[in-house]
Amino acid sequence: MHRYLAILTAVFSLALWILNSTAFAQSREELIQGAKKEGKVVWYGILSVEDMKRLAGAFEQKYPFIQVETYRASTETVANKIVTETQAGRYLYDLVNNGAFEIWPLYKRGLLGKYMSPESKPYPASAKDPEGYWNDLYDSYYVIGYNTRQVSPREVPNNWEDLLDPKWKGKIALDTEDHEWYMAMLASMGEEKGKGFMKRLARQDLHWRKGHTLIAQQMVAGEFPVALIYAHRGEKMKAQGAPIDWSDASDPIVSGMRVVSIGARPPNPNAARLMFDFVISKEGQSLIRSFYRIPGHPDVEPLSPKLDPKKLKLLRASPQLAEHSERHIREFRQLFGLK
Repeated sequence: MHRYLAILTAVFSLALWILNSTAFAQSREELIQGAKKEGKVVWYGILSVEDMKRLAGAFEQKYPFIQVETYRASTETVANKIVTETQAGRYLYDLVNNGAFEIWPLYKRGLLGKYMSPESKPYPASAKDPEGYWNDLYDSYYVIGYNTRQVSPREVPNNWEDLLDPKWKGKIALDTEDHEWYMAMLASMGEEKGKGFMKRLARQDLHWRKGHTLIAQQMVAGEFPVALIYAHRGEKMKAQGAPIDWSDASDPIVSGMRVVSIGARPPNPNAARLMFDFVISKEGQSLIRSFYRIPGHPDVEPLSPKLDPKKLKLLRASPQLAEHSERHIREFRQLFGLK
């Protein structure tokens, strides 16, 4: 009897597997056929123009019946464009890539759609929305960078408190929109201790610039020896021979997610889902790695061993941090004396 039940269970499991596999195959085929009819996908994103072009080109090569139309801008500009267009009743975007901090207000406004991609399964819970509103695409680590010609190995500020040393007064640069880092640091340190740290940092006569790439370039040029930079940018510039490095000893290192989402009313829903699948798949993530960015996929390691998330004390900045963003941004600007 036990043997008979075991055989019956095995047959039933096999039948169920075949049924599910067939259903998935049919669904996939329907997705592809629908995308063929649509013929294009509109992608708003924050990747560099070059990186967007390369990723879109790889997708078009895989699916030659789909043309990718891209719009590239800063995180704030992308979010504002979507809000402005949708307020006028124009839902023009199929796919959006933005910072997790900027995607949250779009989610709250109902401007994102749900999609449970089969490619999202390997991602940890902290890297994707449980209802399918977003998925991690790549990460940006906020780190203490320095010019290796101006800062000797024994002088490197290896932790955040080191930046408060009087010797760094007038020698540190930050981005005027480092709000995500600010809020994650307060969440890590606690409000009281965190604000105390920020107030002391504000007394260091900071250099303010807009754009982390610009900050890294100016640091390399010698305008200031230390700055808050993106680790992947530092690694890429270092590989190109620039006098730049960064501390991997900071605790924590804030990791900002750069996520991808489907639009709330995508004009090309099948093509949108197909591209969503591609960019978060191992294939798409391997291409993102080749840009010297940090892939969101847990099975795709960064090009540089120094960027390996398993070796760093990372704090993933949750999109929910943006829930009270207006208050925190106002605090950030007041505290640091920004107009």
